[in-house]
Amino acid sequence: MGDQVALLHTHSGVPVAEDLSVSEHDQNKILAPFRVGAVHYLNAAPLTHGLEDEIVFDKPSTLAKLLRTDELDAALVSLAEVLFNDHYEVLDGTAIGSLGKVKSVILAHRKPIEQIREVYCDTASLTSVNLLRVILAERGLKPEFKPLSSYDFGSLPDFALLIGDPALDFVFSNHSHQILDLGSAWFDMTGLPFVYGVWALRRDVNTFTLRWQLTAARQVGMANLNHIVRTRTEYSEEFRQEYFDRYIHYNLGEEQKRGIAKFIELLRKHTDGPVYDPKFVQ
Repeated sequence: MGDQVALLHTHSGVPVAEDLSVSEHDQNKILAPFRVGAVHYLNAAPLTHGLEDEIVFDKPSTLAKLLRTDELDAALVSLAEVLFNDHYEVLDGTAIGSLGKVKSVILAHRKPIEQIREVYCDTASLTSVNLLRVILAERGLKPEFKPLSSYDFGSLPDFALLIGDPALDFVFSNHSHQILDLGSAWFDMTGLPFVYGVWALRRDVNTFTLRWQLTAARQVGMANLNHIVRTRTEYSEEFRQEYFDRYIHYNLGEEQKRGIAKFIELLRKHTDGPVYDPKFVQ
């Protein structure tokens, strides 16, 4: 696939790769012949709108494994996946991020944060775990991180990291925890936006046409945001509107890259092992 010759045509205004490796069955698929994965969280909806039948949906950690084993050519993954592995390119211009409060990445705690000794984490997102790690480390706190075995809100530990739609489910549930929003904590600490997810592309695959398709998909999704708000079923329509209007952002520009650079700086300060600078491609 890496050296294939591709011709561009359009399908509903979105560029499509067409070449001899595309089967007749796949000719009407926008993403063919590429294998693409994404998270099924509400916050990813504007980036995958209209492509739902062509995308492999799973949690971020599983998508990362599929990329590493060459079962996907590209995936919307946790930012940390591309910072801890140097065999990806990152699609420029598109990300899932926040400028301040994010609502769906939270530390739920019953006790004061200063008393934290261990924290149970949803390991689906390596980025959120490491974001919490650096936020706490900058406060002089270095708890033991353990996997969260269950999303049973009735028996949630004193300190639990929750992400994505399960975090929103918890926020709307009847709970006795306090909430530390990690997007707010990051912004208070750095004054910068935070990027949670990016399109990671395998370097050994020629993804030129796919990059056009994913960029166009974002434009289509943003143009149809009101439709997404009306037709999705998670939570209330009022919350969905507020979530997209106030909390989640989809740009990956210079300010977001400064946020990524700061995250890299703090990862190198507080974690072991190499942390790589991402290679952005358009």
